[in-house]
Amino acid sequence: MPSLGPTRPGEKPRVVVLGTGWAACRLLKDVDTRAYDVVCVSPRNHMVFTPLLASTCVGTLEFRSVVEPVSRIQSALATRPGSYFFLASCTGVDTKAHEVYCTAASGDAQLPSDPYQFKIAYDKLVIASGAEPLTFNIKGVQENAIFLREVSHAQEIRRKLLTNLMLAENPGLSDEEKQRLLHCVVVGGGPTGVEFSGELSDFITRDVRQRYAHVKDYVKVTLIEANEILSSFDIGLRQYATNHLSKYGVNLVRGIVKEVKPTEITLSDGTRVPYGLLVWSTGVGPSEFVKSLYLPKSPGGRIGVDEWLRVPTAPDVFALGDCAGFLEGTGKPVLPALAQVAEREGRYLARLLGKVAAQNGGKAHCAGKVDLGEPFVYKHIGSMASVGRYKALVDLRENKALPLSH
Repeated sequence: MPSLGPTRPGEKPRVVVLGTGWAACRLLKDVDTRAYDVVCVSPRNHMVFTPLLASTCVGTLEFRSVVEPVSRIQSALATRPGSYFFLASCTGVDTKAHEVYCTAASGDAQLPSDPYQFKIAYDKLVIASGAEPLTFNIKGVQENAIFLREVSHAQEIRRKLLTNLMLAENPGLSDEEKQRLLHCVVVGGGPTGVEFSGELSDFITRDVRQRYAHVKDYVKVTLIEANEILSSFDIGLRQYATNHLSKYGVNLVRGIVKEVKPTEITLSDGTRVPYGLLVWSTGVGPSEFVKSLYLPKSPGGRIGVDEWLRVPTAPDVFALGDCAGFLEGTGKPVLPALAQVAEREGRYLARLLGKVAAQNGGKAHCAGKVDLGEPFVYKHIGSMASVGRYKALVDLRENKALPLSH
């Protein structure tokens, strides 16, 4: 198997980073490339600014406005001899041999073998591979729903939305079929689901009524949530969001999805909901890759880490972002799967790796000789969610001292 072998004496230690999400890219941006060579492995070569992804689905923003190439975040990946970006997925980790096993994301390219596999030796490994959408094993979700986590998802939503608008104008279609084609259903009342519903509502008001006047009265948006929308927000903000979305045409339905068919959703009470576009946004959970790793797990099945974001059974391995969580023995709470958590973890770990390098602990098997300093402490600075019509909610319950300006 082709490999990037261990670093030699006199060479800088190598940090291998798995992922290009918020945590990984913050680490890549801040890591000291004078002390380390950096290797990044990910099936995508860019970071996505996920809070604005919903806006690209309806043309408020263009896709290039919400992505940043990883080589611009950390130029060493493109310019330094010992640093690389590999377009690949990590399929396994051997903590004893200090190696990761990868499969190239070759697509239609003709590589010497299919799949093309290789391995990389590391001195320090950072697992920041993110999470996967939760489907709760509901039949038909994977096959028929569109998630909203990648640019490709937003592109698919935008294409299907515009295609359905144009198809609905064809002669001979019944009113019932037009209503189905132009029924946009969002499952999940968290920030992503609410923000996307608000964007759709604005799109219908601003653009559809002007450009698709023949079918404008058939367009409908439904948001399905098992409990309350924005459940992590203050009750007053939740009520405001409910009233605002309802006022501007979003139909809020409380229910649990039992099955998803190509043109219809069945709820647990037997209600059938026809749809032309289905967006699934019910939270995230551990990926199959994370589940496959023989590493300790935190509550919820994520990679378990100590107070310094280090995997206790493998001192040269760190994990952060949505794929990691504190072990129960640390006494620390479960952190939310938020960008602000991942961003601060990445910043903290970059500083920690700098301290390790300063104590000559950057090489493999030297982690036990260094002082890691202060453990990671997370302080929530608040949550935000847009609801359309240039309105947004800001929940600052856990940080009353944060100044606000007009």
